[in-house]
Amino acid sequence: MKKAVFLVSIVSISSALVSWGIFGHEHINKAAVMALPQPVQTFFYNHIDFMTQESTVPDLRKYTLADKAEHPRHFIDLENFGSLDSLPKTLADVKTKYDEKTLAQNGFLPWYMEEMMDKLTKSMKEKRKTEILFLAADLGHYMGDAHMPMHTTANHDGQKTNQRGIHALWEAQLPEAFGAAYNFHTNEAKYITDVHAEIWRIIFESHRLVDTILAADSKIRKQIPEDKMYKKDPNGKVIKNKFNSSVFTDEYTKALHSALNGMVEKQLQLSIQDVSNFWYTAWVNAGKPDLNALDSPDISKRNNKQFQEDMKLWKKGQLFGMEGEKEF
Repeated sequence: MKKAVFLVSIVSISSALVSWGIFGHEHINKAAVMALPQPVQTFFYNHIDFMTQESTVPDLRKYTLADKAEHPRHFIDLENFGSLDSLPKTLADVKTKYDEKTLAQNGFLPWYMEEMMDKLTKSMKEKRKTEILFLAADLGHYMGDAHMPMHTTANHDGQKTNQRGIHALWEAQLPEAFGAAYNFHTNEAKYITDVHAEIWRIIFESHRLVDTILAADSKIRKQIPEDKMYKKDPNGKVIKNKFNSSVFTDEYTKALHSALNGMVEKQLQLSIQDVSNFWYTAWVNAGKPDLNALDSPDISKRNNKQFQEDMKLWKKGQLFGMEGEKEF
């Protein structure tokens, strides 16, 4: 018999899990391309615009297309899976142990990431260009989600501690408000010897930050009056963004961003590093295929000058052309 765990209404959480937002995901994937080593970097740079824009497609499937299968790929409510020592290692094993409803409501992000790595490695080995780009961009999205602490907890929007709105505030409004000053430069990608262990390390490290976020937010909620927490229209009604999330005031966002002491920027940087690491690892495990042969030599030659300029910019911590769609 398949095991059931504590369930949370999917209706109540759908509007909260908006992931890193457009700003975060686009910056993560684009910077991850810049962190790759040669020769694999040339192939990914030739398609850097696709990798950047495609980074938000999983969220479009989830919300715009209302794809029910997409939703649980973005999170895991760790507290609802009981003993973490007994968690299954593969997605196939998870689906054997837990029923479909349980997984839909509690998520299976880490297992899906591992499955995506297997598919990406296979597509590289078989030199399927379109699949490589599609799978790599999607994997970048889910990797970003894994670094967002509130994607690892059943209290994903602070709904259990009377802190609703913390999810979108942390992952979307704060990066949009302060991200222009963030440093997006990381180390060059490195090979991961144990993909399974690394994915769970990332999940657990992110989860450890949940209490810190909630504590900082709770303290500020006591310091700033409720009537100064949210932006309001001329009629005194709380302003909502396109995902129906309340928009916090500048005073509140500045206070929380300062209290978190660089956490959002650090998690973005870790996301970039790990996305690049996982792409590179898939390529190595695929036998280091010549992906550059999948493009016309003229494309790489034409892009080389721009690449040199973008690399200089990235080494300063900046990225070219990142005026994305605003959410707040």
